[in-house]
Amino acid sequence: MKVVSLVGARPQFIKEALVGEAARAAGAWEHVLVHSGQHYDARMSDVFFQELGIPEPKYHLGVGSGSHAAMTAAVLTGLEKALLEERPDALLVYGDTNTTLAGALAAAKLRIPVAHVEAGVRMAPKTMPEEINRVLSDHLAAILCCCSSLGRENLAREGITSGVFVSGDVLYDLYVRMRERFEPEAACARYGLEPGSFLLATLHRDYNVDERETLRGCLEGLVRLGAESGLSVLLPLHPRTRKNIETFGCGDAARRLVLAEPPGYLELMSLTLACAFVLTDSGGLQKEAFYAGRRAVVIMPDTGWRELTDCGWNILCEPRADAIAGVGESLARTVPPPGNVYGEGNAAGEIVRAVRQQLS
Repeated sequence: MKVVSLVGARPQFIKEALVGEAARAAGAWEHVLVHSGQHYDARMSDVFFQELGIPEPKYHLGVGSGSHAAMTAAVLTGLEKALLEERPDALLVYGDTNTTLAGALAAAKLRIPVAHVEAGVRMAPKTMPEEINRVLSDHLAAILCCCSSLGRENLAREGITSGVFVSGDVLYDLYVRMRERFEPEAACARYGLEPGSFLLATLHRDYNVDERETLRGCLEGLVRLGAESGLSVLLPLHPRTRKNIETFGCGDAARRLVLAEPPGYLELMSLTLACAFVLTDSGGLQKEAFYAGRRAVVIMPDTGWRELTDCGWNILCEPRADAIAGVGESLARTVPPPGNVYGEGNAAGEIVRAVRQQLS
Protein backbone atom coordinates (compact mmCIF):
# COMPACT_ATOMS: atom_id res chain seq x y z
CA MET A 1 0.00 0.00 0.00
CA LYS A 2 1.18 3.52 -0.79
CA VAL A 3 0.06 6.86 0.70
CA VAL A 4 1.14 10.30 -0.47
CA SER A 5 1.34 12.94 2.26
CA LEU A 6 1.06 16.58 1.19
CA VAL A 7 2.43 19.44 3.32
CA GLY A 8 3.06 23.11 2.70
CA ALA A 9 2.73 25.18 5.89
CA ARG A 10 4.19 25.09 9.39
CA PRO A 11 1.42 23.12 11.18
CA GLN A 12 1.45 20.57 8.38
CA PHE A 13 5.20 19.99 8.67
CA ILE A 14 4.75 19.32 12.36
CA LYS A 15 1.84 16.89 11.93
CA GLU A 16 3.63 15.10 9.10
CA ALA A 17 6.62 14.48 11.38
CA LEU A 18 4.62 12.21 13.67
CA VAL A 19 2.08 10.73 11.26
CA GLY A 20 4.83 9.77 8.82
CA GLU A 21 6.92 8.29 11.60
CA ALA A 22 3.96 6.30 12.95
CA ALA A 23 3.21 4.94 9.48
CA ARG A 24 6.82 3.87 8.95
CA ALA A 25 7.11 2.36 12.43
CA ALA A 26 3.96 0.29 11.87
CA GLY A 27 4.99 -0.72 8.37
CA ALA A 28 1.57 0.56 7.38
CA TRP A 29 2.41 1.72 3.87
CA GLU A 30 4.99 3.24 1.58
CA HIS A 31 4.96 6.89 2.68
CA VAL A 32 5.67 9.43 -0.09
CA LEU A 33 6.16 13.04 1.03
CA VAL A 34 5.24 15.99 -1.19
CA HIS A 35 6.08 19.58 -0.20
CA SER A 36 4.01 22.22 -2.00
CA GLY A 37 6.40 25.02 -1.09
CA GLN A 38 3.52 27.27 0.05
CA HIS A 39 5.75 28.47 2.90
CA TYR A 40 8.98 28.81 1.00
CA ASP A 41 11.13 30.86 3.38
CA ALA A 42 13.98 28.69 4.72
CA ARG A 43 13.24 29.66 8.31
CA MET A 44 9.61 28.70 7.83
CA SER A 45 10.12 25.35 6.13
CA ASP A 46 13.59 23.79 5.99
CA VAL A 47 14.11 24.30 9.72
CA PHE A 48 11.19 21.99 10.48
CA PHE A 49 12.64 19.20 8.40
CA GLN A 50 15.87 19.54 10.38
CA GLU A 51 14.43 19.90 13.89
CA LEU A 52 11.69 17.31 13.57
CA GLY A 53 13.57 14.74 11.53
CA ILE A 54 11.16 14.82 8.60
CA PRO A 55 12.62 13.02 5.57
CA GLU A 56 13.31 15.17 2.54
CA PRO A 57 10.25 15.29 0.28
CA LYS A 58 10.29 13.21 -2.88
CA TYR A 59 8.51 16.05 -4.68
CA HIS A 60 8.84 19.80 -4.11
CA LEU A 61 6.23 21.76 -6.08
CA GLY A 62 7.87 25.14 -5.49
CA VAL A 63 4.60 27.05 -5.26
CA GLY A 64 5.78 29.98 -3.10
CA SER A 65 3.57 32.96 -2.39
CA GLY A 66 0.76 34.41 -4.51
CA SER A 67 -2.98 34.90 -4.58
CA HIS A 68 -5.31 32.19 -3.27
CA ALA A 69 -6.22 31.24 -6.83
CA ALA A 70 -2.62 31.19 -8.02
CA MET A 71 -1.38 29.02 -5.15
CA THR A 72 -4.33 26.62 -5.38
CA ALA A 73 -3.93 26.26 -9.12
CA ALA A 74 -0.16 25.70 -8.87
CA VAL A 75 -0.54 22.98 -6.24
CA LEU A 76 -3.40 21.37 -8.15
CA THR A 77 -1.33 21.20 -11.33
CA GLY A 78 1.90 20.09 -9.70
CA LEU A 79 0.34 17.50 -7.40
CA GLU A 80 -1.71 15.94 -10.18
CA LYS A 81 1.52 15.03 -11.96
CA ALA A 82 2.95 13.48 -8.80
CA LEU A 83 -0.22 11.50 -8.12
CA LEU A 84 -0.34 10.18 -11.67
CA GLU A 85 3.26 9.06 -11.32
CA GLU A 86 2.87 7.49 -7.86
CA ARG A 87 -0.66 6.04 -8.17
CA PRO A 88 -1.15 5.96 -4.36
CA ASP A 89 -3.94 4.25 -2.46
CA ALA A 90 -4.71 7.49 -0.60
CA LEU A 91 -3.65 11.10 -0.15
CA LEU A 92 -3.13 12.59 3.31
CA VAL A 93 -3.86 16.32 3.66
CA TYR A 94 -3.60 18.44 6.78
CA GLY A 95 -5.48 21.45 8.12
CA ASP A 96 -6.99 24.28 6.11
CA THR A 97 -4.50 25.84 3.70
CA ASN A 98 -4.68 26.36 -0.04
CA THR A 99 -2.35 23.35 -0.26
CA THR A 100 -4.95 21.25 1.59
CA LEU A 101 -7.83 22.14 -0.71
CA ALA A 102 -5.76 21.77 -3.86
CA GLY A 103 -4.58 18.35 -2.72
CA ALA A 104 -8.09 17.17 -1.93
CA LEU A 105 -9.34 18.38 -5.32
CA ALA A 106 -6.50 16.76 -7.25
CA ALA A 107 -6.93 13.40 -5.53
CA ALA A 108 -10.73 13.40 -5.69
CA LYS A 109 -10.66 14.09 -9.44
CA LEU A 110 -8.35 11.09 -9.84
CA ARG A 111 -10.60 8.95 -7.61
CA ILE A 112 -7.89 8.61 -4.97
CA PRO A 113 -9.33 8.51 -1.42
CA VAL A 114 -8.53 11.62 0.62
CA ALA A 115 -7.70 11.40 4.33
CA HIS A 116 -8.12 14.78 6.05
CA VAL A 117 -6.21 15.27 9.29
CA GLU A 118 -7.84 17.90 11.52
CA ALA A 119 -11.27 17.44 9.99
CA GLY A 120 -14.49 18.95 11.31
CA VAL A 121 -13.10 22.30 12.43
CA ARG A 122 -15.66 25.03 11.85
CA MET A 123 -15.69 28.77 12.44
CA ALA A 124 -17.31 32.00 11.25
CA PRO A 125 -17.44 33.88 8.98
CA LYS A 126 -17.95 31.28 6.32
CA THR A 127 -16.24 33.52 3.76
CA MET A 128 -12.82 33.14 5.41
CA PRO A 129 -10.38 31.42 3.01
CA GLU A 130 -9.42 28.86 5.66
CA GLU A 131 -13.06 28.01 6.32
CA ILE A 132 -13.73 27.51 2.63
CA ASN A 133 -10.68 25.27 2.37
CA ARG A 134 -11.56 23.08 5.35
CA VAL A 135 -15.26 22.66 4.53
CA LEU A 136 -14.63 21.70 0.92
CA SER A 137 -11.77 19.38 1.91
CA ASP A 138 -14.02 17.60 4.43
CA HIS A 139 -16.73 17.06 1.84
CA LEU A 140 -14.17 15.62 -0.58
CA ALA A 141 -12.57 13.34 2.03
CA ALA A 142 -13.29 9.65 2.57
CA ILE A 143 -11.39 9.47 5.88
CA LEU A 144 -11.86 12.30 8.39
CA CYS A 145 -9.68 12.46 11.51
CA CYS A 146 -10.94 14.94 14.11
CA CYS A 147 -8.92 16.49 16.94
CA SER A 148 -11.87 16.38 19.35
CA SER A 149 -15.46 15.25 19.68
CA LEU A 150 -16.56 18.74 18.63
CA GLY A 151 -15.16 18.07 15.15
CA ARG A 152 -17.24 14.91 14.84
CA GLU A 153 -20.35 16.82 15.97
CA ASN A 154 -19.72 19.55 13.39
CA LEU A 155 -19.41 16.98 10.61
CA ALA A 156 -22.58 15.19 11.68
CA ARG A 157 -24.49 18.48 11.43
CA GLU A 158 -23.43 18.58 7.75
CA GLY A 159 -24.48 15.00 7.14
CA ILE A 160 -20.97 13.52 7.23
CA THR A 161 -20.92 10.46 9.46
CA SER A 162 -19.07 7.81 7.44
CA GLY A 163 -15.30 7.47 7.78
CA VAL A 164 -15.17 9.86 10.76
CA PHE A 165 -12.72 9.23 13.62
CA VAL A 166 -11.81 11.20 16.74
CA SER A 167 -8.06 10.70 16.71
CA GLY A 168 -6.88 13.49 19.00
CA ASP A 169 -4.49 16.27 18.05
CA VAL A 170 -1.07 15.48 16.59
CA LEU A 171 0.23 18.81 17.90
CA TYR A 172 -0.33 17.45 21.40
CA ASP A 173 1.55 14.26 20.49
CA LEU A 174 4.47 16.39 19.46
CA TYR A 175 4.34 18.59 22.53
CA VAL A 176 4.42 15.57 24.85
CA ARG A 177 7.26 14.02 22.92
CA MET A 178 9.43 17.12 22.62
CA ARG A 179 8.87 18.89 25.94
CA GLU A 180 12.08 17.55 27.47
CA ARG A 181 13.98 19.40 24.73
CA PHE A 182 12.38 22.78 25.39
CA GLU A 183 14.76 25.33 26.94
CA PRO A 184 12.73 28.32 28.13
CA GLU A 185 15.53 30.14 29.92
CA ALA A 186 17.98 29.74 27.04
CA ALA A 187 15.37 30.94 24.54
CA CYS A 188 14.66 34.01 26.66
CA ALA A 189 18.36 34.81 26.97
CA ARG A 190 18.67 35.00 23.18
CA TYR A 191 16.30 37.96 23.22
CA GLY A 192 17.42 39.55 26.46
CA LEU A 193 14.19 38.61 28.22
CA GLU A 194 13.37 37.10 31.60
CA PRO A 195 10.87 34.21 31.91
CA GLY A 196 7.42 35.55 32.76
CA SER A 197 8.35 39.12 31.80
CA PHE A 198 6.99 39.16 28.26
CA LEU A 199 4.06 38.27 26.06
CA LEU A 200 4.62 36.31 22.86
CA ALA A 201 2.79 37.59 19.78
CA THR A 202 2.45 36.30 16.22
CA LEU A 203 0.52 37.90 13.35
CA HIS A 204 0.24 36.61 9.80
CA ARG A 205 -3.41 36.36 8.66
CA ASP A 206 -4.28 38.43 5.59
CA TYR A 207 -7.16 40.18 7.34
CA ASN A 208 -4.79 41.32 10.12
CA VAL A 209 -1.71 42.34 8.17
CA ASP A 210 -2.73 43.14 4.57
CA GLU A 211 -4.42 46.46 5.37
CA ARG A 212 -2.38 49.41 6.65
CA GLU A 213 -4.78 50.60 9.34
CA THR A 214 -5.51 47.10 10.67
CA LEU A 215 -1.83 46.20 10.87
CA ARG A 216 -0.99 49.51 12.52
CA GLY A 217 -3.83 49.00 15.00
CA CYS A 218 -2.51 45.56 15.93
CA LEU A 219 1.02 46.86 16.44
CA GLU A 220 -0.12 49.86 18.46
CA GLY A 221 -2.38 47.62 20.55
CA LEU A 222 0.55 45.33 21.34
CA VAL A 223 2.67 48.30 22.43
CA ARG A 224 -0.12 49.60 24.69
CA LEU A 225 -0.86 46.18 26.14
CA GLY A 226 2.79 45.69 26.94
CA ALA A 227 3.06 49.09 28.58
CA GLU A 228 -0.11 48.69 30.65
CA SER A 229 0.79 45.16 31.77
CA GLY A 230 4.44 45.93 32.40
CA LEU A 231 5.50 43.23 29.96
CA SER A 232 7.83 43.28 27.00
CA VAL A 233 6.32 42.14 23.70
CA LEU A 234 8.23 39.63 21.55
CA LEU A 235 6.94 39.57 17.97
CA PRO A 236 8.58 37.05 15.61
CA LEU A 237 7.83 38.39 12.13
CA HIS A 238 6.25 36.19 9.51
CA PRO A 239 7.71 37.18 6.09
CA ARG A 240 4.32 38.55 5.05
CA THR A 241 4.04 40.70 8.16
CA ARG A 242 7.60 42.01 7.87
CA LYS A 243 7.03 42.95 4.24
CA ASN A 244 3.79 44.80 5.02
CA ILE A 245 5.28 46.70 7.94
CA GLU A 246 7.86 48.04 5.50
CA THR A 247 5.39 48.59 2.64
CA PHE A 248 2.87 50.44 4.81
CA GLY A 249 5.48 52.43 6.72
CA CYS A 250 4.39 50.99 10.07
CA GLY A 251 7.88 50.63 11.49
CA ASP A 252 7.30 53.47 13.94
CA ALA A 253 4.33 51.59 15.44
CA ALA A 254 6.54 48.55 16.09
CA ARG A 255 9.58 50.36 17.48
CA ARG A 256 8.83 49.41 21.10
CA LEU A 257 8.39 45.73 20.27
CA VAL A 258 11.10 43.09 20.36
CA LEU A 259 11.13 41.94 16.73
CA ALA A 260 12.60 38.61 15.71
CA GLU A 261 12.87 36.15 12.84
CA PRO A 262 10.37 33.23 12.76
CA PRO A 263 11.61 30.65 15.29
CA GLY A 264 11.75 26.91 14.81
CA TYR A 265 9.38 24.68 16.71
CA LEU A 266 11.68 24.01 19.67
CA GLU A 267 12.41 27.69 20.21
CA LEU A 268 8.79 28.72 19.72
CA MET A 269 7.60 26.23 22.32
CA SER A 270 10.41 27.24 24.67
CA LEU A 271 9.29 30.85 24.37
CA THR A 272 5.65 29.84 24.86
CA LEU A 273 6.54 28.11 28.12
CA ALA A 274 8.49 31.17 29.25
CA CYS A 275 5.99 33.88 28.35
CA ALA A 276 3.23 35.31 30.50
CA PHE A 277 0.64 34.73 27.78
CA VAL A 278 0.29 34.50 24.00
CA LEU A 279 -1.37 36.79 21.48
CA THR A 280 -1.79 35.20 18.06
CA ASP A 281 -3.80 34.63 14.91
CA SER A 282 -2.27 31.18 14.46
CA GLY A 283 -4.63 28.23 14.71
CA GLY A 284 -1.85 25.95 15.93
CA LEU A 285 -0.31 28.28 18.49
CA GLN A 286 -3.68 28.76 20.20
CA LYS A 287 -3.61 25.09 21.15
CA GLU A 288 0.13 24.90 21.76
CA ALA A 289 -0.23 27.69 24.31
CA PHE A 290 -2.91 25.63 26.05
CA TYR A 291 -0.61 22.60 26.14
CA ALA A 292 2.04 24.82 27.74
CA GLY A 293 -0.42 26.09 30.34
CA ARG A 294 -0.56 29.57 28.84
CA ARG A 295 -3.69 31.46 27.91
CA ALA A 296 -3.98 32.99 24.45
CA VAL A 297 -5.59 36.11 23.07
CA VAL A 298 -6.81 35.11 19.61
CA ILE A 299 -6.84 37.94 17.05
CA MET A 300 -9.46 36.37 14.83
CA PRO A 301 -13.20 36.87 14.28
CA ASP A 302 -13.76 33.30 15.47
CA THR A 303 -11.78 30.17 16.27
CA GLY A 304 -12.12 26.55 15.33
CA TRP A 305 -10.97 25.64 18.84
CA ARG A 306 -14.11 26.70 20.65
CA GLU A 307 -13.37 24.20 23.40
CA LEU A 308 -10.82 26.73 24.60
CA THR A 309 -12.83 29.93 24.20
CA ASP A 310 -16.22 28.66 25.43
CA CYS A 311 -14.69 28.02 28.85
CA GLY A 312 -12.90 31.38 28.90
CA TRP A 313 -9.36 29.98 28.77
CA ASN A 314 -8.63 31.67 25.43
CA ILE A 315 -10.07 35.06 24.48
CA LEU A 316 -11.24 36.23 21.07
CA CYS A 317 -10.18 39.79 20.26
CA GLU A 318 -10.70 42.21 17.38
CA PRO A 319 -7.67 43.56 15.49
CA ARG A 320 -8.01 47.06 16.93
CA ALA A 321 -5.60 48.91 19.19
CA ASP A 322 -8.21 49.55 21.89
CA ALA A 323 -9.43 45.95 21.89
CA ILE A 324 -5.94 44.48 22.14
CA ALA A 325 -4.82 46.93 24.79
CA GLY A 326 -7.95 46.13 26.81
CA VAL A 327 -7.53 42.36 27.16
CA GLY A 328 -5.19 42.69 30.13
CA GLU A 329 -8.08 42.84 32.60
CA SER A 330 -9.57 39.59 31.27
CA LEU A 331 -6.21 37.87 31.38
CA ALA A 332 -5.74 38.90 35.00
CA ARG A 333 -8.77 36.83 36.04
CA THR A 334 -8.10 33.24 37.12
CA VAL A 335 -9.71 30.73 34.79
CA PRO A 336 -9.44 26.95 35.30
CA PRO A 337 -8.14 25.16 32.19
CA PRO A 338 -10.46 22.75 30.39
CA GLY A 339 -9.82 19.04 30.62
CA ASN A 340 -7.77 17.02 28.16
CA VAL A 341 -9.99 17.56 25.14
CA TYR A 342 -7.41 16.71 22.45
CA GLY A 343 -6.51 13.13 23.21
CA GLU A 344 -3.85 11.27 25.15
CA GLY A 345 -0.82 12.03 23.01
CA ASN A 346 -1.21 9.12 20.56
CA ALA A 347 -3.13 10.83 17.75
CA ALA A 348 -0.61 9.93 15.04
CA GLY A 349 -1.02 6.23 15.72
CA GLU A 350 -4.80 6.62 15.74
CA ILE A 351 -4.70 8.36 12.36
CA VAL A 352 -2.59 5.56 10.87
CA ARG A 353 -4.98 2.99 12.31
CA ALA A 354 -8.01 4.83 10.87
CA VAL A 355 -6.49 5.10 7.39
CA ARG A 356 -5.51 1.42 7.33
CA GLN A 357 -8.94 0.40 8.55
CA GLN A 358 -10.75 2.38 5.89
CA LEU A 359 -8.48 1.39 3.04
CA SER A 360 -8.68 -2.29 3.91
